[in-house]
Amino acid sequence: MFTKNTRIGFLICSLIFQAICLGGDPNSPEKDSQLTELTTLVLKMQQQMLDMQQKHEQEITSLKAEIAELRKGQPTPEEKMKDEAAALRALAESMVGEEQEPPKPEETIFKSGQLSLQKLNPEISVSGDFLAHYGRPDDTGRRSDAFMRGLELNFQSYLDPFSRMKAVTHISEEGIDVEEAYFTRFSVLENANLDIGKFRQQFGIVNRWHEDALDQVQYPLALRSILGDEGLAQTGASLDWVLPMWGKACQGLTFQVTGSDNDRLFPGDTRGNPNLLVHYKNYRDLSRDMYLEFGLSGLLGWNDEWPVLRGALPLQTDDQTLSTRVYGADMSVLWEPADRALYRNVEWRSEIFVLDRDIMAPDDSGKDNLKAWGAYSYLQSKMARNLDVGVRVDYFAPDSKNYANVTGASLAPLAYTSGSPHRWQICPYLTWWQSEFVKYRWEYDYAWGRGMQDPEHVLWFQALFAIGPHKHERY
Repeated sequence: MFTKNTRIGFLICSLIFQAICLGGDPNSPEKDSQLTELTTLVLKMQQQMLDMQQKHEQEITSLKAEIAELRKGQPTPEEKMKDEAAALRALAESMVGEEQEPPKPEETIFKSGQLSLQKLNPEISVSGDFLAHYGRPDDTGRRSDAFMRGLELNFQSYLDPFSRMKAVTHISEEGIDVEEAYFTRFSVLENANLDIGKFRQQFGIVNRWHEDALDQVQYPLALRSILGDEGLAQTGASLDWVLPMWGKACQGLTFQVTGSDNDRLFPGDTRGNPNLLVHYKNYRDLSRDMYLEFGLSGLLGWNDEWPVLRGALPLQTDDQTLSTRVYGADMSVLWEPADRALYRNVEWRSEIFVLDRDIMAPDDSGKDNLKAWGAYSYLQSKMARNLDVGVRVDYFAPDSKNYANVTGASLAPLAYTSGSPHRWQICPYLTWWQSEFVKYRWEYDYAWGRGMQDPEHVLWFQALFAIGPHKHERY
């Protein structure tokens, strides 16, 4: 089908062909008439072409406007891609189930404190310490005995985000004793915690442990002789401060102020003079499997009443405030391979205790000075996951005073009348853990020396059992 422009083109070509075919005399009237008609026709055709062009341009402009108007309602390529992605997500959600609503933020619900009172209950642990021995004669001359050394009740609980309370009660045939009862205020100073109450003091290492948590049956001989059979436990305040690093070593300093509750060191304190204790600790890793820890301790206190024999009995009281000083040093080395820590280790621990005490001589000879010292060292190894084997060696050397055995004012075990008194003790032992709740220990003690007691052989059997979250806790 031909368009208008095609038809016009054919018409023009036809006219031109006719003009050529009409050749002849150009001046004839007939030729002029034909030429005039042809010119008029061409002009009409030209005008028609201009009108058509104008109309065509108007149509094009109108079409462009319509296209632009239609494009306004259509999405851009980016929007189209988003719509396609949304369609894909909707399809995936329809395949797995209905679309889930987004979770709503949790609301804070305030409940009555009575509904959560169970959380306020303290953690309670109970441990029993059964002992049997053969070879040590008692006051009745019996060489063997079996008894419960004690039942220990341990209570612990956080009071609030800043403090915690701990109490330990020891029950035995002799009665009920509050061994520890104190609360800890965390971060009372920068890197420092504060303990207030009654606690086992940080003199060395082993004094801080309870009897059921010791590696042997009893406290070392030197500790029992200088600090007392139950060790050093008094009432007051303790500040534990973590010092800045010293190279690769961690440091700690403990400063304690307590009352004079120890009958071995401060039996004559009637004025309530405070005791001052300082302990420094240094810990460092020697390798991946070994660490070294050593410490220094110092204790200062006073006594103001002294029993003095003036003539015949009874004893008289001499009032004079004199100081008592105790010094100590401790060292611990532990080798425990990281890949076999449950089955192998070797631990070496040693401590030394030195007593320097000013006294009023009980024979009324005036002021004097009492010196005594002792030490222990033990080596222990884990032979299997539930088997420990070790040996401890003790030594104690009291002072020698010719008035040490005055009736009613005896200085034993800190001083004896014999020259150069001393005592050794060796304690091999084996501990078998039936489980983390129950362990058994067999120990043999052999003690000998001069000027104190006769040689002694004692075979011990110990059974320890515990329930609760803090089994056989040392602190």
